[in-house]
Amino acid sequence: MARIVMKFGGTSMAGIERIRSVAARVKREVAAGNQVAVVVSAMAGETDRLVGFCREASSLYDPKEYDVVVSAGEQITSGLLAIALQAAGVPARSWLGWQLAISTSDAHASARIQDIDMAALEASLAAGEVAVIPGFQGVDEHGRVTTLGRGGSDTSAVAMAAAMKADRCDIYTDVDGVYTTDPRIVPRARKLKKVTYEEMLELASVGAKVLQTRSVGLAMKEGVRVQVLSSFTGEDAPMADTLPGTMIVGEDEFWEEIDDMESQLITGIAHDKNEAKITLIAVPDKPGAVAAIFAPLAHANINVDMIIQNIAHAARSTDVTFTVPAADLARSIEVLNQGRDAIGFAELVHDTRVAKISVVGVGMRSHAGVASTMFTTLGERGINIQAISTSEIKVSVLIEEDYTELAVRVLHTAYGLDAEDVAA
Repeated sequence: MARIVMKFGGTSMAGIERIRSVAARVKREVAAGNQVAVVVSAMAGETDRLVGFCREASSLYDPKEYDVVVSAGEQITSGLLAIALQAAGVPARSWLGWQLAISTSDAHASARIQDIDMAALEASLAAGEVAVIPGFQGVDEHGRVTTLGRGGSDTSAVAMAAAMKADRCDIYTDVDGVYTTDPRIVPRARKLKKVTYEEMLELASVGAKVLQTRSVGLAMKEGVRVQVLSSFTGEDAPMADTLPGTMIVGEDEFWEEIDDMESQLITGIAHDKNEAKITLIAVPDKPGAVAAIFAPLAHANINVDMIIQNIAHAARSTDVTFTVPAADLARSIEVLNQGRDAIGFAELVHDTRVAKISVVGVGMRSHAGVASTMFTTLGERGINIQAISTSEIKVSVLIEEDYTELAVRVLHTAYGLDAEDVAA
């Protein structure tokens, strides 16, 4: 008997018929003799609707009351799924975050899970019940409902799997796995059988939208095996453990099934158009100048990614270029202009028509020439590189947004990631 956490996203829960389909899928796992806990998201679009109500009520709403409102979406779907399971003859009950309890920090709208009390849930599972748990929510030390931020249901599912010591955590989405790149851009993209935690963390952080970044980090920390697969397959489709999507695992398990380690160079290519470039012109070239730029941004919780400092001008000044999330551009400009006297820059220039292209793979640790291949391939197509950042298993470049799809396609081919055959 295996212990499995099944997580279903908003599109999987969008309406009673889809909830019945989810119930049928859960019933098959129970019939196979598995102990099952299900984590659900709100119906597609419901959280946005509830957020809109909060903004209509007041532009300066209390985050504590905001959490009460937006957590209602998951409460509804957890109750509906429990009803659907009971109607299908499966013993089930819903558990709200405060009933378990899922203890979190008190950072409302972006809380972090600290602990899960498993006593009541263990008793329920031992009695043969399916536990249906609303994702995205918990309770703080003051007994107030909290939410985990957008995509938080993925984190809820992974945290539950860790607390249950589950054999795996199945994340059901509207895609059937993790691909070498976006199949909508590259039809010859291949679905990956296994991806390491580190690779998935990098892919999620640079634009791949399959899993929330926090959930991948938690899975890596706790050693939770995560599987990404589609909920939009027929009811007669094979069981999840016989027809897997993509498994997110540790490196030891990853390399077990790789026939040729030397050939496993690049795992995937991601792109992200939600970037904005800021250039500060004529920043004084002196100690502490860069700190004066980035300390206020950090204090405002604005994440800075790529950073370039040019060679100093004759007038002992330099230009500093960096990227921030596009959604934070206006706030970044405001923060920088407020600190203009302390920083001493002459002019601020920004550009939102940029995109970040990243190649990711654990094989980069032992292979030279990955960056060279990327730069040469883009150069041959006349694509200019505006900024570069690297990690041990990733190289990212910033390019003009109009070249995004071309860059992804030519790099996918250059690294030998194209599938040999594509079904018609």
